[in-house]
Amino acid sequence: NRAMPNFPDFPPGSPFGDFFRQFRQQNNQNQAVTPMQRALGSGFIIDPAGYIVTNNHVVDGARDISVTLSNGDKYRAKLIGRDSKTDLALLKIDAGHDLPYVAFGDSDREQEGDWVIAVGNPYGLGGTVTAGIVSAHGRNINEGPYDDFLQIDAPINPGNSGGPLFNQSGQVIGIDTAIFTPSGGSVGIGFAIPSNVAKDIVAQLRAHGKVARGWLGVQMQPMTESLAKAVGLPNHQGVLVDVVEDDSPAAHAHVQQGDVITAFNGKPIKTTRDLAMAVADTPSGKTVPMTVWRNQHSRDLSVTIGTQNKQQLASANNANANPTPVGMALAPLTPEMRDQLNVGADVGGVVVSRVTPGSKADDSGVQAGDIIQRVAGHPVSSPAEAADQIHAAERQNKPAIPLLVMRNGVSSYLGLQLARG
Repeated sequence: NRAMPNFPDFPPGSPFGDFFRQFRQQNNQNQAVTPMQRALGSGFIIDPAGYIVTNNHVVDGARDISVTLSNGDKYRAKLIGRDSKTDLALLKIDAGHDLPYVAFGDSDREQEGDWVIAVGNPYGLGGTVTAGIVSAHGRNINEGPYDDFLQIDAPINPGNSGGPLFNQSGQVIGIDTAIFTPSGGSVGIGFAIPSNVAKDIVAQLRAHGKVARGWLGVQMQPMTESLAKAVGLPNHQGVLVDVVEDDSPAAHAHVQQGDVITAFNGKPIKTTRDLAMAVADTPSGKTVPMTVWRNQHSRDLSVTIGTQNKQQLASANNANANPTPVGMALAPLTPEMRDQLNVGADVGGVVVSRVTPGSKADDSGVQAGDIIQRVAGHPVSSPAEAADQIHAAERQNKPAIPLLVMRNGVSSYLGLQLARG
């Protein structure tokens, strides 16, 4: 309900006072009434005892869950568990007898072009079957940290969420979850959670009512060509460690800020999603090998996984000095500057006061207001220290060096270009 504006207080004895007080009381009473909301979705039975898989977003926030089978029988459902990060939920109904059910297949065996069939409840119509093909694997649609969707062109619409996606053998190889649409209806681009992702999640929900994921304890960012050049990597595959959390598995394994993780448990790591999913799939307490790139060399570490909790070249001494060839001017991190940037006394570094448009610093992504905390792995506390480190790198003819930069309270690395091209 849209809020009504506040009415002014009228003088005592005003003929309008009682009227507007009564109107305001009635309006407040109307606003207090929140209409009940209902959601429709799809699901499928995976066990004759009545366990049902659907999407988390279908049942999220529900006070009551009702299941209607294809024969019209209705049952009250109990929520066994749900996982928002993969958008899966497990329900159970008690029918008093064994129910027909479907089995999971191997989604990794499905290839682009293989035929699939989606069954669901679009727009509440129920029992609707559509057909199409697998369009792609491993789609990341930024719905969560573990996105790994199958893309399909079988028409799915609102209400299909949580429905099964079958292969030609009648096995469930996906759970229909999302669509890309500019109009609200199907345009032939749909996404399904692969069965190989869902099987483990569903098993954990059934056994424990929740999902336990592996935990490494790092904040990371993807590698870029400039960052790879800055740290001396022959390619830009891997993830750069921004922060190592205290008392984390990574800290105990001696992972350092600025390391590039290139392999985990014997598998190459190309993107941040690769690492997130590999760690999440590793059981807590298991020790696995990990390869990092540090100081121009590859190093092998061993890390014991934990359990995830619920959860620029500068001018010398002052800001008014002329910019140097890379196009930055730096200033000390004074108390006044800390107040202006809203950072505490525990944050060290120097402030970028100006970046020349079109300069090397500008091309490298440096912005005015950034706090440079480390230059080429060395902590800096004054503009002179930062300039000395960058000058030293220039004398060594390095094409780029890494900068640890805090921006809006978040630290991440940039590759500062020292040479064009």
